[in-house]
Amino acid sequence: MDIEIAPGKRARQAYSFDDIAIVPSRRTRDPEDVSTTWQIDAYKFELPMLAAPMDSVVSPETAIEIGRLGGLGVLNLEGLWTRYEDPRIPLGEIASMPDKHATRRMQEIYSAPIRPELIKERIRTIRDAGVTVAASLSPARTAEFHKAVIAAGVDIFVIRGTTVSAEHVASEREELNLKKFIYELDVPVIVGGVATTTGSLHLMRAGAAGVLVGFGGGAAHTTRKVLGIEVPMASAVAEVAAARREYLDESGGRYVHVIADGAVGRSGDIAKAIAMGADAVMMGSPLAKASEAPGLGWHWGSEAHHSQLPRGERVNVGTVGSLEEILLGPSHSADGSMNLFGALRRSMATCGYSDVKSFQRVEVLISHGK
Repeated sequence: MDIEIAPGKRARQAYSFDDIAIVPSRRTRDPEDVSTTWQIDAYKFELPMLAAPMDSVVSPETAIEIGRLGGLGVLNLEGLWTRYEDPRIPLGEIASMPDKHATRRMQEIYSAPIRPELIKERIRTIRDAGVTVAASLSPARTAEFHKAVIAAGVDIFVIRGTTVSAEHVASEREELNLKKFIYELDVPVIVGGVATTTGSLHLMRAGAAGVLVGFGGGAAHTTRKVLGIEVPMASAVAEVAAARREYLDESGGRYVHVIADGAVGRSGDIAKAIAMGADAVMMGSPLAKASEAPGLGWHWGSEAHHSQLPRGERVNVGTVGSLEEILLGPSHSADGSMNLFGALRRSMATCGYSDVKSFQRVEVLISHGK
């Protein structure tokens, strides 16, 4: 529904996850009879989740553990792991520095050059553990480093930025023609973020195996303050899911996965994202609270140390439990921060659905954040 702000300027009404509620149906089932499996291309996962490519969340070691637990950890190939031989030193400094110096010092730490040999080494570490290997680059760096990434043996490639288009134009470095790029690769590519029908259809037509909806990093972003950009996620996911249905008909049956990336901070948000049409979620802050997380109780994204225009913050999220407890339980908290996928399983069971795909059809109501 369009609302007139002033003559000549209209805006659409949109809803966040806090604005909606899931409605149980007449049927229920046992949680043990519910499947949360998710498959993209040839890769099948027990949990419909990706760990966000943020240095405070994913290290080679946590990527391996997340893979062992049934999810997919995405390593940031522009982070500390590919700039430093031993990233524990800068990670410790970031976790201990005072707030007033944090942004400037993080810019200095992340000014170290990316080393292609470390890209190969980090990917090999994950691959040798026998889990699916996923790694991420920004659109601006993809053309520069993708050959090193593919040569290292990545299984799934993620291109993640604040906003990603089908053609990234840059005057000072090689342009990224996404359609040509994906065509030349032989691994599935997940791309984002997008929030509209037009933007998502461009990426789908370019050959993306999955699209990231939203701009990620909700807990650590200041994008709304700095750029004026924000996405109410319930509406964005539903709109991109509708675009996926349009593309499914247009392409003769090619299915593109919709992945909610942003505002997924609690277990209830995961259920709501899937209810709006997502196949999976990408999470950052819930996993940054793990005892194994490399951020040591702190959380930040790549936007926090942008050399020209930082639009993120280092946030103290604390520690609530192990990765296994956060993802699979048992939970020792009633705030939705632990046993995230046990909660999803119970939500699906309460509404009578047996798998993630069917749960996308669940009824929802507008609750206005209550």
